[in-house]
Amino acid sequence: MTEVETTTQPATAPTPVSAAVLEQSETPPAPPERVQTVGRRKRAVARVTMTLGRGAVTVNGKPLKNYFTVPRHQAVVESPLEATDARGSYDIRLRIRGGGVTGQAEAARLGVARALLAFDEERRQALRAKGLLTRDARVVERKKPGRPKARKRFQFSKR
Repeated sequence: MTEVETTTQPATAPTPVSAAVLEQSETPPAPPERVQTVGRRKRAVARVTMTLGRGAVTVNGKPLKNYFTVPRHQAVVESPLEATDARGSYDIRLRIRGGGVTGQAEAARLGVARALLAFDEERRQALRAKGLLTRDARVVERKKPGRPKARKRFQFSKR
């Protein structure tokens, strides 16, 4: 049999940690000054820039009520703020391109919800419960060859 040599390393003493380092690790990071997110729905893309402020919402340089004239669309855009009780706390600037009015409003809703989440991760549960963090992936089905639309068919004639 062969002998196996074992060597023991001297135990290193734990290094003392200063109180300042402990305080830094326990403090949550400060919220960002500005958050940029993107929301999409159908062909619409909404780029959201959110900062701490008084609650001003502008869409493509216009106030929210002038861009989305239908109250339902205004409510859709502001629904993440309502769900998290954050109305009046942030200034929101939206740049929206493509799609129709409803698609644009729903794209803005997703972008605003994502921006609120970037400011405070604790809002996830409230936003998730209302379904505001889910991307609606439904898009228009493509037209098929030999048909007038995606699924519609020309009238069948037996004779």
